[in-house]
Amino acid sequence: MATLSGNGHFALLLIWLGIWLSECNNIGPSLDDDLLSPYPYGHSHGPSHSHRHVRDCQSVVHGNVTHQTWPASNHTGVPVAESKVFISDVPGTSRWVTGHITVVHDPLRTVSVLEPGGPGGCGMNRREAVEETARAGRCLYAQNGGFFGTRTGECLGNLVSDGVQVRDSGGLQNAQFGIRRDGTLVFGYLSEEDVKDEANPFVQLVSGVVWLLRNSQVYINQSIEAECDTTQETGNFRHFVDVVSARTAVGHDEEGKLILFHIDGQTDHRGMNLWEVADFLKGQGVINAINLDGGGSSTYVANGSLASYPSDHCVSDPMWRCPRQVSTILCVHQPQCQPEDCSGHGMCINGHCQCQEGWSGTGCDTMVCQPPACGAHGVCTQDGCACDAGWRGENCSQVCDLGFYGDGCNQTCACTNGGSCDTVHGGCSCPIGFRGDSCEQECPLGLYGLDCGQECQCQDMCPCDPVTGSCNALFQGEKNQSIHRAGHCLANQMFATWSEEEAHKSKPYLSEQRWLIVTGLLTSLLLASLVGHMIMCWWSAAHHPGRVDYSYVPLTEIGGACSSGVRGKGSQPSRGVFEMEDSDSQDELWSGPR
Repeated sequence: MATLSGNGHFALLLIWLGIWLSECNNIGPSLDDDLLSPYPYGHSHGPSHSHRHVRDCQSVVHGNVTHQTWPASNHTGVPVAESKVFISDVPGTSRWVTGHITVVHDPLRTVSVLEPGGPGGCGMNRREAVEETARAGRCLYAQNGGFFGTRTGECLGNLVSDGVQVRDSGGLQNAQFGIRRDGTLVFGYLSEEDVKDEANPFVQLVSGVVWLLRNSQVYINQSIEAECDTTQETGNFRHFVDVVSARTAVGHDEEGKLILFHIDGQTDHRGMNLWEVADFLKGQGVINAINLDGGGSSTYVANGSLASYPSDHCVSDPMWRCPRQVSTILCVHQPQCQPEDCSGHGMCINGHCQCQEGWSGTGCDTMVCQPPACGAHGVCTQDGCACDAGWRGENCSQVCDLGFYGDGCNQTCACTNGGSCDTVHGGCSCPIGFRGDSCEQECPLGLYGLDCGQECQCQDMCPCDPVTGSCNALFQGEKNQSIHRAGHCLANQMFATWSEEEAHKSKPYLSEQRWLIVTGLLTSLLLASLVGHMIMCWWSAAHHPGRVDYSYVPLTEIGGACSSGVRGKGSQPSRGVFEMEDSDSQDELWSGPR
């Protein structure tokens, strides 16, 4: 701490005045009459040159790095912050200053850059008293932060509030203060790439003007060269640096504790210039520090109440001093997690994220499972590896067991007859001789082979073996019975068809009517023949009444004639047995009974 001295009565008077002013803080807005601006009105805020210019102009001892980083303290179990009031003389002058130094033990979890009035304030170009913003943000301690347009209310420079990028300065080279996600404190000049770094993004970021201390060394001259615009008369910027006024700054000590600095004053009358501020902070062990908005904007609030002496006059009565409505503030609060909701994967307890299973990191934003832990057949999730369908195991390296498929290998295959199951979709690959969704169908008669895609080549279209296609196939069981039934049925159908065809064919024999005609004719012919025969018999009887129809020859004569013919060779031949004598005329052909 700097040497604190002074008349006790004077100190008591100042304290009483502060209490009295804090009780009168509802008088109204200020006149914005104590203006302290590094750039002329009507001129853009910040220099026009690039980050490369800043890098090229700095000392070679710093290389190409235009900012400084420091690991933040993360002390827990102690008060969030310690705020101290000081009254001190300024070395080498007759001036006395009053102010506050606030030491923050865990900056990452207890310090935030807040927009005026809360989230969205910068987007509306809103201005709000530090007290109001501090109450809304439940700040234990707060002081004004970055610069703004007093006429427009526009927030100036870079701004990240609780992990949300509110404003991008577009590479404007002014001194910056920020806190990255891993707790790293950053002071100095940043490139666009630095601001937009996504590997370790800023969770808090605010722009000031003039880098006061760099590695415990006063860095004001280098800052003037870096931040003074080439189109601007250096006199205005130099005046901003050299004039005494109320000031606000932020820095850190060797342990990584954040130091908030505020002094009361009035431009050209009370306060400190930036050289004196830098020396004061250096004497307090500050390593890196930047200057924030000052003059009538310099405000300090403790536990929701004004604790500083404003330099602006009140609008309602210039006799009184009123706090200025400003833009952003630096807020010291109870421990908060970054982000506050622990990325949706944990619970914030005393400023620390208690991560859910499967998540890690200070903000519970990193999955425990990280590629390539799940190999080529899975993806990392908060519950571990989520395996592709058909794969299983902690790292998704095992194929589903035989008979199972799908996500988690928890679905049972339906393949029959020895069919193999696809481990992803469950589709069946049937063995030769079978087909169907689950290989339940044997090849139909006449087909064989893979997927029953080949036709049998047997004679007379006989069925073949469904596996080999052999025509010497023996069928058993149900198929044999089916073939037998089919053959029997086919034979019956063929016989029935033949019978039906025969019934409809034209017959070669005569019809009934024709048979009657033929029969009648034949009967007529028979009767005619009979009648003719009877007429002939009658005619014969009528013309030959005595005629004998037969000749009577005794058998003994026939035998005697034969005997005499045998006795002598020289005898005359006798008459034949049946030879009639001349006397035997026609009259003897028939002799009637005697």
